Amino acid sequence: MDNAISELIQVWNEKVTIPDLREELDALLAEGDEDKLFDAFYRSLEFGTAGLRGTLGVGTNRMNEYVVAQATKGVADYLNAHYENPTLALARDSRLKGEQFQKVAAGVLAAAGVKVYVYPRIEPVPTLSFAVRYLHTSAGIVLTASHNPAPYNGYKVYNDNGGQIANEAADEISANIAKVDPFDVPIMDFDEAIEKGLVVWTPEEVLDSFIENVKKVSVPGFKAADGYKVVYTPLNGTGMECVTRILKEIGVEDVSVVPEQAMPDGHFPTCTYPNPEFREALELALKLAEEVKPNLVVATDPDADRMGAAIPHDGDYVLISGNEMGVLLMDWLAQQAQKNGEDVASKVAVTTIVSSTMPDALAEDWGFEVRRVLTGFKYIGDQIDQLKDAGEEDRYLMGFEESYGYLAGTHARDKDAIVATMLCVEMASDYAARGMDLYEAMEELYKKYGYYLNGTVNASFPGASGAEKMAGIMTGLRESPLSQIAGLPVVGTTDFKPGVEMPRVGGLQKEAAQVLPGTNVIEYRLEGGNKVIFRPSGTEPKVKAYLFAKGATRAEAEEVRAKLQAAAEQILS
Repeated sequence: MDNAISELIQVWNEKVTIPDLREELDALLAEGDEDKLFDAFYRSLEFGTAGLRGTLGVGTNRMNEYVVAQATKGVADYLNAHYENPTLALARDSRLKGEQFQKVAAGVLAAAGVKVYVYPRIEPVPTLSFAVRYLHTSAGIVLTASHNPAPYNGYKVYNDNGGQIANEAADEISANIAKVDPFDVPIMDFDEAIEKGLVVWTPEEVLDSFIENVKKVSVPGFKAADGYKVVYTPLNGTGMECVTRILKEIGVEDVSVVPEQAMPDGHFPTCTYPNPEFREALELALKLAEEVKPNLVVATDPDADRMGAAIPHDGDYVLISGNEMGVLLMDWLAQQAQKNGEDVASKVAVTTIVSSTMPDALAEDWGFEVRRVLTGFKYIGDQIDQLKDAGEEDRYLMGFEESYGYLAGTHARDKDAIVATMLCVEMASDYAARGMDLYEAMEELYKKYGYYLNGTVNASFPGASGAEKMAGIMTGLRESPLSQIAGLPVVGTTDFKPGVEMPRVGGLQKEAAQVLPGTNVIEYRLEGGNKVIFRPSGTEPKVKAYLFAKGATRAEAEEVRAKLQAAAEQILS
């Protein structure tokens, strides 16, 4: 093992005192497994624009109290350098060690003179984004690992407008963190910080106002049909309080919650991968649905920023993909704007470069504008800020990303499964009144605009060698460009690494294009309006291939998608 890593392990062996981490390190040293030790210490968890995310445990490459203290000191130093009397809003989800990490973070901030507002119980990510805006704090932190499995936790930092921090801020914080000794971070006792007024419980009025603002996005005069039923699961996360509350506020009383997944539990005992994208995560909800016979099944991930849905159709429950839900909501919100007498052509919808291209067809038809941004909801939030700065906040229609994140309304600057669930329920009820379910509504859109089918291929590269393999794949795609994929000729390539101009589609188009910052993404456009995009994940050791298949019929598009999938799997292998 490298001498520097051996010395680092020795430092931790001398200084770790937290009982469970002490026990784990002792066991690793006694076991003498150099691979496990190397993986725990070969690097520090990278602090990027998504903050930190990793498995729980001892070591610099793990989420633990020492790493959280070190990161928070870096954040505190950043805030003290940029704000005269900095304040911060702090929240957590149901993850293991979330409460301990929250107290450590609050104690470090308080010791650095930063006043901290702490939600008194677990709350969804969008409520943290909202709290930053409502309380006018200098920043926000939420302890979450989104939809990752139980062994993970994470740490996201938000700017003073409620959006995830920009690259420049992340770089400065990262540089600060590198200067901090994780075993020499001043931490004020949590109770002492409360007594001194440096830690304050976030008032209930903040959550009340969040619910009120979500309700403002509700369709005017909405009334669910008599007997309208919903099955809901928070997947043992944070969604229970806010989702059931907003559904009651809009008059949907018959909501059956999956009992095994109702209470917060970071072990996720009934669902190893609490991701509402996958049918496995919805199995208990679908089992309950067989008894209840609801009109709609909805699920939110542990931090309640993503929402998945299934609808009864032809004797089965059909899952709506993230892209399909985004397209359905976009079209339906345009319908509602038109009904309300608004100028739909003035509206702006925002999505990402890896999301479905079907919104372009909607934009050409409806007349509204579609803007495409990089992956990461902060870029969608930034578009809302640009509209607000121009005095055009009311032009914002909605934003979505293919990974089941949606935001309508401008109350937050991050994806919001609370508002998405509310709108999904209203939309499904509206279509039901027309004699259609959401599958049939989506089918109508496909028939009108063409079948835009999507897929993803994930190739995992764990451990120390994985990062090199991922880099090698992306380098190979650049240095030896593909001329065809699945027999379809490449008709155009875009390397997003140096930054590119992204044209806007439809709408008023006051500016012809926007410049996207550089990112490690390569797009191959193929004959027939098909394409494949390659991108390393920012939060997991994976390279993703995003598949875009287009056809005049479903069968035609499915055939192309299957060929693209096989080709992408081979490329990433």
